[in-house]
Amino acid sequence: MTQTTREKMIAGALDLLSRHGVYATSLREVVQHTGTPRGSIAHHFPGGKRQLLQEALQLASDQVAAPLAALTAERGAVAGLRAFVDWWRRVLVASDFRAGCPVLAVAVEPLAGDAAEAVADNEALRAQVHAAFARWQAILTEALRAEGLAPARAARLAALVLAAVEGTVAMCRAARSAQPLDEVHQELEAALAAAIAAARG
Repeated sequence: MTQTTREKMIAGALDLLSRHGVYATSLREVVQHTGTPRGSIAHHFPGGKRQLLQEALQLASDQVAAPLAALTAERGAVAGLRAFVDWWRRVLVASDFRAGCPVLAVAVEPLAGDAAEAVADNEALRAQVHAAFARWQAILTEALRAEGLAPARAARLAALVLAAVEGTVAMCRAARSAQPLDEVHQELEAALAAAIAAARG
């Protein structure tokens, strides 16, 4: 399916975020990276960089949430974890270990500036980052609850999965290898399987 100019710019911003972070994802870089007309920025994103980043964050949230929700609902929590890890492995390998999590990139690198507008932009982006992580955690939590885990235990394990995978992606980028992800996945899958077995008694 052919992307519209707007969709191409959002996808391009997402790619730049994942590879280079917030500062390097300038409006000029997005235009150059996507080969779109410079005037498209003002037309499609009158809110400027903040709006473009927000759209990119929403796309990142959706790219993980939709397949994760479908797979956990169909096959369970362990299969969902496996799919989440496999998705990250594909991203890492396809980018030659240059791409990381764009949501995490926005979390750790705020927009520059101390003016009230920059502060407001950063707060809006922080809230959106939190919403994305919370959305992914909620999907995993619900999958674990469906396996019989108590709500609090399910939420803690879901948080552990997200924190472990997000951190391991950074380790993989540094090592230029998927080995850390494979090792952490093995331990996470064992932890989930054990928790599910215990819940089922």
